[in-house]
Amino acid sequence: MGSNETFVHPSAVVHPKARLDSGVYIGPSVVIRSKVSIQKNTRVDAFVYIEGATEIGENCHFFPYSTIGTEPQDINYKGEETFVKIGDRNIFREFMTVHRGTVKGDGKTLIGNDNYFMAYSHIAHDCFVGSNTVFNHGATIGGHCYVDDFAQVGALSGMHQFCRIGKYAFTGGYSVITQDVLSFCRVAGSRPPLFYGLNAIGLRRQGFSRERIRAIKGMFKFLFHSELNTSQAAEKILTEYPQGKDRDEIIQFIKSSKRGIIKKVSEE
Repeated sequence: MGSNETFVHPSAVVHPKARLDSGVYIGPSVVIRSKVSIQKNTRVDAFVYIEGATEIGENCHFFPYSTIGTEPQDINYKGEETFVKIGDRNIFREFMTVHRGTVKGDGKTLIGNDNYFMAYSHIAHDCFVGSNTVFNHGATIGGHCYVDDFAQVGALSGMHQFCRIGKYAFTGGYSVITQDVLSFCRVAGSRPPLFYGLNAIGLRRQGFSRERIRAIKGMFKFLFHSELNTSQAAEKILTEYPQGKDRDEIIQFIKSSKRGIIKKVSEE
């Protein structure tokens, strides 16, 4: 197959109204419904099912049995026109699922670029997933969740509806996330989930300098290792640290949190 040639296996079922760009590969027994749009050089392997108003970007790869754009698992959904939009260079491993939005959630499920979704992971209706995230095996997020750039969601973890995971945050395997995970944090556990400190290894891997990591760690002392409440700690951070993107990220996350952030500190 040439780089600009679109290939559809004879056993695939592709609706004539579906839009396939140049270089798209559709494997055996794939089903593509009428409102699906797939951009350049995306590969869809055997037995993948894609339906609904689903827009998929360039250079994505869907492994066998992944299911994309199906109806939301919401008992109030009545067949309204909602959609999924997926960016470029995303990898969807086996049995991974993405559901389209609901009218009460602005009707859309959005996924950015360069994400890796391992087998059996799940993105529910009305979710936002940023870019460069990793969802480990079986990671599941409920409806209306928000996972920001460079976050990692641990294997077999569950995320409660309307929760958020901030930038560069890490959640450990088997976690149950019932409140927001502040950017740059490590969180794990379920009864309750606990704060395990700064995600220093992840930050170093992403090129954060020692000075930058040291500053974030200092801000965390006010939030997690003092007698200040969250609002007081935020005010202290504003007083003690100059304006910058890391400080602003932490402050804005706290101010916009509706479920509160996970603050109970592990004793380990």
